[in-house]
Amino acid sequence: MDAVECDVGVLISDLSITLGEDVVDVTVLHDGLNLSLGIDTAAKDDAYVLRRPNKFRNSDGFLDVHREYGVLEHLHHTPVPAPKPVAVGDGNTILGDPFLITTYVEGEAVALGSLLPDRFRYPAARQQFGEAVVETLADLHNLDTAPFSDVCERKSLRDQVEEVINRMEAATRETGHEPPAVWEVAEWLRDNIPEDSTTAVCHGDFRPGNILFVGGDRPQVGGVIDWETTWLGDPRTELGYLLLRWRDEADPTPPVEEIAARHPQAEVTEELTGDDAPCIAPYTTKPGSPTRRELVERYQAETGITFVHDRFYRTLAAFDLAAIWADIYREQLQSGSAGQWEPNIEYLLLIAESIACGDHTL
Repeated sequence: MDAVECDVGVLISDLSITLGEDVVDVTVLHDGLNLSLGIDTAAKDDAYVLRRPNKFRNSDGFLDVHREYGVLEHLHHTPVPAPKPVAVGDGNTILGDPFLITTYVEGEAVALGSLLPDRFRYPAARQQFGEAVVETLADLHNLDTAPFSDVCERKSLRDQVEEVINRMEAATRETGHEPPAVWEVAEWLRDNIPEDSTTAVCHGDFRPGNILFVGGDRPQVGGVIDWETTWLGDPRTELGYLLLRWRDEADPTPPVEEIAARHPQAEVTEELTGDDAPCIAPYTTKPGSPTRRELVERYQAETGITFVHDRFYRTLAAFDLAAIWADIYREQLQSGSAGQWEPNIEYLLLIAESIACGDHTL
């Protein structure tokens, strides 16, 4: 990032050569898992996005930029809207590492914890928003997997469960933070892996935060972004991951007082309840928004895939996200930049335990 701030002129020159176009400006869009830069050119209709992986993306489960390019190339002529890949850069630029350049896609993502944009805050728009999300997921899962086999790893459910548990074990060894019930939930997952499975192209992090929405007062999907976690496997895992964020009115409140007692710092209880709870999309309980059951019914109708063993898939989603957060916490502790991850990780494991026990129904 410092190189971008100090040598913008050199970067613009490098990108002009890579693109074969006159680059006139570069702006930072985001700096997290990837450093994402917006690229403007002299041809005003040509705008691009550059994504250079940061350190954490070098861990297991992420595609390198060449494979991500391949995924986007295969998606280009499908019903799934995604950026068009334009170029892969090597490490011989001011950025220092390989990067991917795609076309710029218009639209507005909806981050976790935020409400819908103002123009979508009425019942009919919330209904269409939920339907657009699940229909886009169905379009993805209906794709032929064969073209993607050269760039995506195929994972069995058992492989995925072991990968997630191994990630949690490695993180807890480093951090010393072992959340209550973590290994009980892990064993429950091992003991309840469904035998009947199918294979689809899975995005790996499919949620409204990775979808760009367009349209006036009726939401439409302009594009799905961030394909660095694409893999081939059971599509129900991805539906479970989407449903984890979709709260229903009757959902039980986890006993967050127990977490607050273990972490007596101020405001823990407030940060783990209501619309501020981790991994919650607060618009899902507003008038018009589809319920989880309605999303599942729409998905089944569009794909022909029955969402059986829903407790397993939703428990796996919560445990998987907890393991990812534990891994981020581990990496941040090593770099000396750790935030307050422990209560959020424990909250997700409470959700996982509740789903596994049947208290958190579909």
